[in-house]
Amino acid sequence: MDARKSEDAGVSHRSTANPEGAPSQDATPPQTESPQAQPPADARREAPPSEAVLTVLNPAGVTRGVALVLHGGRSHSFEPVQARHLSPARMVPFARHLHRAGSKHGLAVWILRNSVRGWNGEDMSPLKDARWAMAKIRDQHPGVPVYLLGHSMGGLTAICAADEEQVDAVVALAPWLNDATPATPVAGRKVLIVHGDRDRWTSPTASLRFARRAAPDAEVLRYVSLRRAGHFMFRRVRLWHTLATGFLMTAFIEKTGTHAGRLPAPAAALERLLPPSAQAIPEVL
Repeated sequence: MDARKSEDAGVSHRSTANPEGAPSQDATPPQTESPQAQPPADARREAPPSEAVLTVLNPAGVTRGVALVLHGGRSHSFEPVQARHLSPARMVPFARHLHRAGSKHGLAVWILRNSVRGWNGEDMSPLKDARWAMAKIRDQHPGVPVYLLGHSMGGLTAICAADEEQVDAVVALAPWLNDATPATPVAGRKVLIVHGDRDRWTSPTASLRFARRAAPDAEVLRYVSLRRAGHFMFRRVRLWHTLATGFLMTAFIEKTGTHAGRLPAPAAALERLLPPSAQAIPEVL
């Protein structure tokens, strides 16, 4: 039985998922995960070691869609993820930005804290956690569209988990990809990949090659190269937020038809930055 505990802003669950298939990875993902800033108090959900934790930010009314936020990590590590670690803390502002934009339209935001810090080769630990979280979403919100947002290793996880039936769109920020990463999971999905041209932790060149492989079968695929931006999204942080939230809100609105009149601000901002008629790969901002 899943261990559960509820608090004001979220629900925590214990992961009991089984391993799933994913590509082997030759490149080394980010290794810097020293404790630093902590997420806001109501985003902290503690659990015993080696358990994945979900924090749920509910919408203002009926749930019409769910965004699942996925953090980065290391190539190999079975050390439990803690809320104070930088990788999960880094994604809390992205989750909150998306929640502010989507809450009144019925978009819930689920933040996943992985059970362990590493991808761990054939164990593919974060993908197991993501599929467990997807099963929770199916149980609680059958049939609603799901939107995946991941950074670094979380970007790889999002792309690999995009073959889940309810997934409508994926945003991968500075994703850890290589030529072995399969493009089949994103077939028929809307996909945005954003990579800084000064990233030295994951490869912009590899993610661009992936985008070109995946584009023919994806419903939509946009690849944005950000000038003067690195891996950890400190530079041009507002643009990272605008692209991620704008793309997912646009997909959510198109899927659910939940707005009338003007587009929500993030979707309108995305349209100005990335006009639908201009879909070159890459697009440089």
